[in-house]
Amino acid sequence: MLIFNHSSFMTFILMGIPGLESQHLWLSVPFSFMFLAILIGNGAILFLVVIEPTLRTPMHLLLTLLMVADLISTLALVPKLLFLFWFNDQDITAKACFTQMFFIHGASVVRSAILVAMAFDRFVAVCVPLRYNTIMSHSLVGRLGLLALTKGVILILPMPFLAQKLTFCHTVIRHSYCDHMAVVKMACNHTRPNRIYGLFVILLVVGLDLLLIGFSYALILQAVVRLKSRDAICKALNTCSAHLFVILVTYVPALFSSIIHRIGGNIPPHAHILLANLYLLLPSMLNPFIYGIKMKEIREKVGKWLCRGAS
Repeated sequence: MLIFNHSSFMTFILMGIPGLESQHLWLSVPFSFMFLAILIGNGAILFLVVIEPTLRTPMHLLLTLLMVADLISTLALVPKLLFLFWFNDQDITAKACFTQMFFIHGASVVRSAILVAMAFDRFVAVCVPLRYNTIMSHSLVGRLGLLALTKGVILILPMPFLAQKLTFCHTVIRHSYCDHMAVVKMACNHTRPNRIYGLFVILLVVGLDLLLIGFSYALILQAVVRLKSRDAICKALNTCSAHLFVILVTYVPALFSSIIHRIGGNIPPHAHILLANLYLLLPSMLNPFIYGIKMKEIREKVGKWLCRGAS
């Protein structure tokens, strides 16, 4: 059995989608489509927010931060995956692997933190609308964005550093990207610190963030119930609808993947890997369309620019 002590000088081998190696070329088609949709959709929203002063509201600025996190996660994952599918380019250096691990997981943490900030924004908009502009200032949005970035860096940075200290018995990663646990499973020495820390991050990010989001929406629901006008109730619910859709798209696949990973022993490996890719890419692809459909300001600006292009 080969044992590799100096992980910094190693080259790992990504399997792609285990069990579906012969279908990699066909799988590249939907992944290419999702990649283009993410680049175009997120890029269009970012472009509109940058050039249109009327879209620089707190919610739109938070949306911009969400789009940036989605793009970082996508660019860290998809190009290498497509090269693997198209050219069977399975090799990835250890440094590149640990870097990919940091950006994919770090962007996911930042995305989750921004969704918490957006939940707070919706709470202020529904529960204390008269003080919205005072509370949700641009400086507060900037601090929330910096806090989200700091949280992502601080929580995820130890993962690649802990992984570098492992002794690896083989170099084949049974995954399509350098997922933290997929890399840890290759080690032949003590991995309990890595596993405990990974679980700690999941509980802190998914558990705490969902708890904060749930608390915000409990207060929002309490405020909505007190409204007597049906129009006011519909307006309040519509204010939160886009954010609620994004929460469902983000957390439901992630939780489903986590549950299957732990208790789905009879589910084939390729199902695990495909789901792990989808829960990273699906929110990034759907978020621009959800906000584009649900937010009137974005619809109007998109229509304006399409009409200007047609003329």
